[in-house]
Amino acid sequence: MVGLSEGEKHFIRGGIAQDLRADGRRRLQFRAMSVETGVIPQANGSARVRLGSTEVIASVKAELGKPSILHPDKGKVSIFVDCSPTAAPMFEGRGSEDLSAELSVALQRCLLGGKSGAGAAIDLSSLIVVDGKVCWDLYIDGLVVSSDGNLLDALAAAIKVALSDTGIPRVNVSLSAATDEEPEVDVSDDEFLQFDTSSVPVIVTLTKVGKHYIVDATSEEESQMSSAVSVSVNRHRQICGLTKRGGAGLDASVIFDMISVAKHVSQQFMSVLDSDIAAAEEAE
Repeated sequence: MVGLSEGEKHFIRGGIAQDLRADGRRRLQFRAMSVETGVIPQANGSARVRLGSTEVIASVKAELGKPSILHPDKGKVSIFVDCSPTAAPMFEGRGSEDLSAELSVALQRCLLGGKSGAGAAIDLSSLIVVDGKVCWDLYIDGLVVSSDGNLLDALAAAIKVALSDTGIPRVNVSLSAATDEEPEVDVSDDEFLQFDTSSVPVIVTLTKVGKHYIVDATSEEESQMSSAVSVSVNRHRQICGLTKRGGAGLDASVIFDMISVAKHVSQQFMSVLDSDIAAAEEAE
């Protein structure tokens, strides 16, 4: 937890009420963002994203697997987040495990939809190689290197960038005349297909402090929140997922307003992220 005096708490809440936050930003303004790609050479795709003093890394590893019986026409994606004990004092011991689990579940919900795959922002059908027999399994790992608030949005952005950096090896399949036999699969070492990220959303978290809500909250601002709603939005302004944290309840009208604001803000955030991705790819 962030230790603040009563004066500091009053200053934070008062500034948000007047639309002038402690670091000079408006309520709906993000911190400066920087993006790097290809930071983990052993992965199929990777990225580092910094939002202010928050720094996260995401990597994607692709492996051939077998589709589940329930979903023979879809590949599989798993997301796991690890919080470095050096990222923040609260990450030492049990605190790191609890937060890692919370972030992993929230990202799964916002990016992969329900257990059935319905509402998935990542197109799982694009990962199929042979229906019912061979698919690509994507293992997405996130690492919190430094924490100063808004981890979920930063991790989602890093995953989107890492997926844009991901190359899936081209696969040649030889099917036997007997349908019950396993197909022969030849994985190319030098031909790669770019992963389609057109449907992959960003996450915008609106943090409610007093009567107002803000985007990209710092750790100090998060310590004063009553609740927060994270909305996953793609470039078509479609809602791909939603999650809430904090004990305070919210009226339905407030949630609908927060979703509307998130849709608007997400397009600005995605535009900046796309520009940063292009710049990062040119720099490689």
